[in-house]
Amino acid sequence: MEYNTQMDAARKGIVTKQMEIVARKEKMDVNRLQQLVAAGKVVIPANKNHKSLDPEGVGNGLRTKINVNIGVSKDCYNLDLELEKAKRAIELKAEAIMDLSCYGKTQEFRRRLIAMAPVMIGTVPMYDAVGMLDKELKDITVDEFFSVVERHAEDGVDFMTIHSGINRATAEKVKNNRRLTNIVSRGGSLLFAWMELNNRENPFFEYYDRLLDICERYDVTISLGDACRPGSIHDATDAAQIEELIVLGELTKRAWARNVQVMIEGPGHMAINEIAANMLLEKRLCHGAPFYVLGPIVTDVAPGYDHITSAIGGAIAAASGADFLCYVTPAEHLRLPDLEDMKEGIIASRIAAHAADIAKGIPGARDWDNAMSAARAEVNFPRMIELAIDPEKAGRYREQSQPECEDTCTMCGKMCPMKNMKKILNGEDLTIK
Repeated sequence: MEYNTQMDAARKGIVTKQMEIVARKEKMDVNRLQQLVAAGKVVIPANKNHKSLDPEGVGNGLRTKINVNIGVSKDCYNLDLELEKAKRAIELKAEAIMDLSCYGKTQEFRRRLIAMAPVMIGTVPMYDAVGMLDKELKDITVDEFFSVVERHAEDGVDFMTIHSGINRATAEKVKNNRRLTNIVSRGGSLLFAWMELNNRENPFFEYYDRLLDICERYDVTISLGDACRPGSIHDATDAAQIEELIVLGELTKRAWARNVQVMIEGPGHMAINEIAANMLLEKRLCHGAPFYVLGPIVTDVAPGYDHITSAIGGAIAAASGADFLCYVTPAEHLRLPDLEDMKEGIIASRIAAHAADIAKGIPGARDWDNAMSAARAEVNFPRMIELAIDPEKAGRYREQSQPECEDTCTMCGKMCPMKNMKKILNGEDLTIK
């Protein structure tokens, strides 16, 4: 039996190769996974033209996944460095990479990335439109916008962020309910500007069925972008954000009617006490579709440390229902991240995702922690380092400060509680001088 998308297959009772792989990774019954994909509660982004893909699932009952952003800008145009970042992100076990390049002719880079990457690849075609078409924003036509989307789909992009929810009505909410930070979404601000300059409706809202045609043809998952996500804790959960979320819920149902897979993007900057309620709102208004959050960053005053502010918010968000975390690096709000920034962002996001998986009761999540605890109880430092989320850093710290006794560390030395409890419980003598 033929099918167009993973959702189409699931609704026809077909278990695809991608579903089998994801079910095995997630320790989930494949028929249960098929039901979740059919209901839209799990997506398997898998463009038909992404031949190197090792598929992952995102959504209800699955491990929390993380995404890493790369891409060139006019000020930092080094394609080889961005490919190096992509390879490093894959080594560090990110499940997705988004190419956010916003300058130059990026198709060659995008194709090289898709050809080498076994992870999900996402893009924001709006970023590419100005550079690819070599035109001023206000002069880009509706047909030209869709030509960029189609090119990304042809190249093999698995999921695309499309800001279809910022229509004229949502834009009025932004204008009539002024924010401290206005619209901080790059793609959303470009579409807002295009609508204002041309006095026209958002083409990705007005011609949404045309977008669905492309996504259905290539099995591209739509990541419905949150143009009105808060860029400061002051702006969180305001009228514009909620108005757009309601629209995204309506667009989700229209996509599902065409068997097109959907994720919903979310905040943003947000105080800790608002996060759980926002996760509930998204799941309710968007009918249980997987939720992809950008942070949330829980305080605005920590530039240089926003991988930490984001990991705090990401852990709470994922434990409260979010399914996919976009990493944030220490360079957020300051500059394009370098390789070390990227690593710190990935590790912070992976910690947040794993902490949430423990809270959500994801099968096998606690096994890793229990193995680490057992190694600590045995004072087995090689095993601890092997199990660490960042073995390189753990090993380096151990090497930099050697203790007198090999089975201790330089914090406690002979007073190590793990070592001493082990000895006492084994009936051995104890000397700590």
